[in-house]
Amino acid sequence: MNPWLSLLQQHRIIAVIRADNVSIAREMALAAAAGGIKLIEIAWNTDRAESLIPKLQQELPDCKIGTGTVLDTDSAERAIACGCSFLFTPHTNPELITKGLENNIPVIAGALTPTEIITAWQAGAAAVKVFPIKVLGGVEYLQCLQPVLRDIPLIPTGGVSLQNADKFLAAGAIAVGISSHLFSPEVIAEDDWTTIIARSQTLIQKVQPFQNQ
Repeated sequence: MNPWLSLLQQHRIIAVIRADNVSIAREMALAAAAGGIKLIEIAWNTDRAESLIPKLQQELPDCKIGTGTVLDTDSAERAIACGCSFLFTPHTNPELITKGLENNIPVIAGALTPTEIITAWQAGAAAVKVFPIKVLGGVEYLQCLQPVLRDIPLIPTGGVSLQNADKFLAAGAIAVGISSHLFSPEVIAEDDWTTIIARSQTLIQKVQPFQNQ
C-alpha cells in the first residue's frame, strides 16, 4: 500500500476548513489538531490559504496540511508550491490529477456516480472524494457502492457528522472528510475553540477501532 493510503488508514479523519478570515481558519486548524486530528484540509478559497498552509505545517509538525476546492491547474501549481501535503478537488479533472502525479502530491478527485468514481480512479487519483454524499443517501449510498467499487479508496464528504463518521468507515470508506458538523457556524462565531477540541476528541474516539485496519 502506498504511503498516502497508509496515512488514511492510520488516521481516518480529515478536518475540512473554509473561512473568510485567515486568523479564524488558523484557530480552527489549531483546535482540530489539539483534539487529535492529524489530517487538515484548508480550502483554497479560504482567506490567504496560500500563506496559511506553510504556516500551519510549521506550527503543527505532527499534522499533514493539505488543500481542497482546487478547481484548475494554476491553483494546483500554487498549492503545490506553497507546500501542501495533499490536494482535494470537488470534481474530476485529469490535468489536475496529472499535475499531482508529476509532483508526487496525492490528488483526491471529487466524484459522485459510479461512472465518475471509476473515471477519477482510472485517471490516477490517489483516492476518490464522494461528494456531496448526503444527496444520494449518505451511508446507504456508500453501502451500495462498496460491493462493486471495493478496490477504490473512497472518502465521503458533504454529509459526514460526529454521529455517522464511524458508520461510513464501517461501510467501507477509507476515511471521511468533516466540515460544518465539526466547525459549526455558531461555535465559530463565538470563538468557542474548546468545543471544537472536544468534538475532535469525540471523533477520534469513535474512529479509533478502524485506525490501522
